[in-house]
Amino acid sequence: MTTAIAAYPTWRLLNRRLEEAVAPLDGVQLAHSLGPERWPLWAVVGHLACQRVFWLCDFAGEPGAATTPFTNAAWSCPGDEDLVNVLDAAQLTHALSTTFAIVERVLDTWPVDSLAEIVDRPDFGEGWRHTRGFVLERVHAHDLWHAAEASEVLTALGLPPIDPWG
Repeated sequence: MTTAIAAYPTWRLLNRRLEEAVAPLDGVQLAHSLGPERWPLWAVVGHLACQRVFWLCDFAGEPGAATTPFTNAAWSCPGDEDLVNVLDAAQLTHALSTTFAIVERVLDTWPVDSLAEIVDRPDFGEGWRHTRGFVLERVHAHDLWHAAEASEVLTALGLPPIDPWG
């Protein structure tokens, strides 16, 4: 059986690189943002991790939210709803690790032929009907988007960017 990991062979590397980039940062570095309308780095990374839980657990019904710092991801994620509870490097690396465990389980267990299955959540409101494949692509693209944003902050701090491929 071919699983979804076949379509996302470097996602594990991206997560590891995110963890490695965040782990040594101090509070001043994590508080850095690229402007007044942009989130601080801690919120960018925390939001990235939290949205994994929202899409895979809250929306798609996968287990594991309780093993992460984001047990209420549908209503409270860093950045979107919470810019008050600042996360430090240890909390962020823990968030990346625990939320990626959910991603990894999905990649290892969802058969490729199940990616066309529809997940329908009318309780979320109109328009919350997507395929499993859409959900995975949404989470992956979201990870890449915010990893690029984190890379912008890191390079502004004189640190190397996150290399998701190499």
